[in-house]
Amino acid sequence: MLAILKKEINSFFASPIGYLVIAIFLLLNGLFLWLFKGEFNILDYGFADLSSFFLLAPWILIFLIPAVTMRSFSDEKKQGTLELLLTKPISHTNIVLGKYFGAFVLILIALLPTLLYVYTVYQLGNPVGNLDIGSTLGSYFGLLFLMASYTAIGIFCSTITDNQIVAFISAVFLCFIFYIGFEGISDITSSAFFEQLGMSYHFKSMSRGVLDTSNILYFFSVTLFFIMLTVTAIKTQKNNKKEWQRISIILLSLIGLNVFSSSIHKRFDLTEDNRYTLSEASKQIISTINSPIIVDVFLKGDDFPSEFKRLQRETKQLLEEFSEENSNINFNFINPLEDEATRERNIQQLTQRGLTPMQLSVQESGKSSQAIIFPWALASYNDVTITIPLVKNKIGASQQELVTNSVQHLEYAFTDGFSKLTTPKQKKIAVLKGNNQLEDKYIADFIKKINEYYFIAPFTLDSVANNPQKTLSDLNKFDLIISAKPTEAFSEKEKLVLDQFTMSGGKSLWLIDNVAMEKDSLYNASGANLAVPRNLNLNDFFFKYGIRINPVMISTLYSAPITLAIGEGSDSQFQNLRWPYSPLASSNSNHPIVNNLNLVKFDFANQIDTLKSSINKTILLESAPLTKLEGTPKEISLEVVTQEQNPASFNKANQALAVLLEGEFTSVYNNRIKPFNLSEEKNKSVLTKMIVIADGDVIKNDVAKNVPQELGFDRWTGQTYGNKEFLLNAVNYLLDDNGLINIRSKEIAVAFLDQQKIAAQKTKWQLINIALPLVLLALFGFTFNYYRKKKYTT
Repeated sequence: MLAILKKEINSFFASPIGYLVIAIFLLLNGLFLWLFKGEFNILDYGFADLSSFFLLAPWILIFLIPAVTMRSFSDEKKQGTLELLLTKPISHTNIVLGKYFGAFVLILIALLPTLLYVYTVYQLGNPVGNLDIGSTLGSYFGLLFLMASYTAIGIFCSTITDNQIVAFISAVFLCFIFYIGFEGISDITSSAFFEQLGMSYHFKSMSRGVLDTSNILYFFSVTLFFIMLTVTAIKTQKNNKKEWQRISIILLSLIGLNVFSSSIHKRFDLTEDNRYTLSEASKQIISTINSPIIVDVFLKGDDFPSEFKRLQRETKQLLEEFSEENSNINFNFINPLEDEATRERNIQQLTQRGLTPMQLSVQESGKSSQAIIFPWALASYNDVTITIPLVKNKIGASQQELVTNSVQHLEYAFTDGFSKLTTPKQKKIAVLKGNNQLEDKYIADFIKKINEYYFIAPFTLDSVANNPQKTLSDLNKFDLIISAKPTEAFSEKEKLVLDQFTMSGGKSLWLIDNVAMEKDSLYNASGANLAVPRNLNLNDFFFKYGIRINPVMISTLYSAPITLAIGEGSDSQFQNLRWPYSPLASSNSNHPIVNNLNLVKFDFANQIDTLKSSINKTILLESAPLTKLEGTPKEISLEVVTQEQNPASFNKANQALAVLLEGEFTSVYNNRIKPFNLSEEKNKSVLTKMIVIADGDVIKNDVAKNVPQELGFDRWTGQTYGNKEFLLNAVNYLLDDNGLINIRSKEIAVAFLDQQKIAAQKTKWQLINIALPLVLLALFGFTFNYYRKKKYTT
């Protein structure tokens, strides 16, 4: 076998046709990947990966491998040496394997120069080395398995004729059928079975760095089957009935083995961030789906910037993972702008459903143009349809950053949508009333949002004065309480009811203003008002739980603007001016509540101190480093917008504005006289959670003409802050039992190429990847033939 392998390699490289075949393979790859404009161009694509190569390579190999294998047996037949070869003391199987491995090694040699592509992307990454090596290695493994199957098909086709051209055409046809033909049959018949017979189906996940034992077994089965067909085909005697029965039995056995392996397969995600492995929470949620979910994705088009083509591809790959996990999840990609006749009507209909379009800037050939996309999906299940956003907005983010954030958010967005469709509401939320909390119209947008997930009901503590025990019993029927900006002090009886609710495992979300100050109160003749401490009688309440909300105001240079009319009469104009009392809060934490979160807008926020206690405390949001604490009482005037701020006075660094408390809480009334007798006194809670936010305006939406506006949207600047998402994440985290919210903490890195380096060194890297492989091939050919001539002339 080894002798035949060496003979194949020697005869291939002794002929100019061998070098020509490899040169064409390398040249085509080089031109499509590094020079020609199009979807395969890595430099235009802008991402630090080789997905374009692994998308292109199977098509080029369809022609390269038959060109290498076409002479394996057909040439032997034509020259009449096949019979002589078969009389040698070597089995037919070893003859075929010698030819097979000879051809495979030749193709492997042709593939080796493509490692220059890996080096190039590694060097052009931003920063250098920003390349997922695991994914690239896994993709090469997938390509090797595909090559092995193509080679087996090519070797077989060379046995059916003594004409090399016929063998080449037959191999190309068979490789094409096995790679993409079954997918076409599947589209016609609407049967997934035929699609699974094709190589494209099995190569798809391997090409992005995911190795699955079922896919490996498939390629091994195809390779083995065609090798055995080849062994049967080269036999000089006429194939009898037993031979065909043996082949049929082997084929059926391989099919049965593949069907069996699909249910017990093992999967290896070689990507660094396991991006193609669904979280356990996702698997748990979709495992309950027992009727079809139809997902229509509108993120489709030919004029997308490369970043959004990447988002489109990542969305498709994620949905494929969902569909692989549960076949009831079906998806379609739709371009609503494709047909000019219905374009405007589609835009209007989608916009009316809340699917607002997005305008993008497209840079191509030095020219800038605009493109409209709909980054949304609609998921339908049992006559219920919900919208799923595909883009994760962030103030000040570039298109690259926007796509990175969106890719990271995709799994949570779809899993959350599937959960809303398939999981009935169970948890109950009480919105506290009776302590002069915000009116319903000011929290309407957020209540509408969480109503998609939970049962919502108002709850007043007024009855505590007459029947506190019944009030506590009624409150304990809820899973979470929300107190949105109370302005009236809590009585001791009310506090004990709330404390015992926590002791029973109840969750709570507090939005507290410890300073009385409203922005609306500044719009008067003097343009000023006095900020004073607000006594809610909750200091000991939160102190016992491990935090203190101080009656001071956060002032920072990194804040949202205030919109004021500047000028007099008809000459006045609205202007957005710097306003230090609206801090924009963020977090460096990877906690699922705040990971990948847009900036959250506060108004007259207070500072939170964390105290030593057994409770675990996580700072969710904090102010920017340039912060100042202003004590109260203090006069706040609009004139501050005209005053030059001294950065040196903003020296208090980051200040906590929102804190998560988790653990076993000790009762505020432990070892204290209680304001009323309890039927069952609890001084230590079970494991529970609480979030305290030092500003009630975080949940407050604007109201225009008595109509609640979207929470977090500033109609003057057009900015949408992360208030609603933050609060939704907070509520979901407090009430989440299946870990769905934890998907948000999954980090997925999207690697980009350094565009400045590409602009400066584009020609250099094009030459390296187009010309250098050909130079290396020429040097190899010269060296090979030099030593071959030297060997046979001595």
